[in-house]
Amino acid sequence: MSSPFDLSDDSPVYVISVAAQLAGLHPQTLRTWDRLGLVSPSRSSGQGRRYSLRDVLALREVQRLSQEEGVNLSGIKRILALDQELRRHQQRLADVSAELAQLRVELESTRSVAARLAGLLRTRTGGAQLVPVHNPGTGPPATRSERRALPIGRRRQPGDQAGVDEGELPAAPG
Repeated sequence: MSSPFDLSDDSPVYVISVAAQLAGLHPQTLRTWDRLGLVSPSRSSGQGRRYSLRDVLALREVQRLSQEEGVNLSGIKRILALDQELRRHQQRLADVSAELAQLRVELESTRSVAARLAGLLRTRTGGAQLVPVHNPGTGPPATRSERRALPIGRRRQPGDQAGVDEGELPAAPG
């Protein structure tokens, strides 16, 4: 809301008599439905009921389900709870979908950067190959502690010739 006069559908603005009139019901019916937990409005500082536009629409829906569909109040309460749960799940799904879309964009950007870096590396080192971090045919990559525990070949001893021992990686080009 951009100003104090902007109201959302959830703003508790209607006293019980106005909400009852808007819903076409008697105020006592609203009190009963509140006690049963069908439509529970907000409360003012003096504990008076304050209904929002969404509450008035819910009151109309309770009346419609009761009058036109013949659903009892217990069934209506369950329907309203399931409807609220459905809206909550739909919002969660929308949030997760937006997050997934953002992650896809970031992944594509990362892949693009990696491809550019690989191209630069190949051109700088005369076509050198990149060492894969994970060989797809050998299962998942080792964890950090597993990598530390893996033997990498004989370590150089003082007096050994400079070069690459079996299992060691060459130094990065500088």
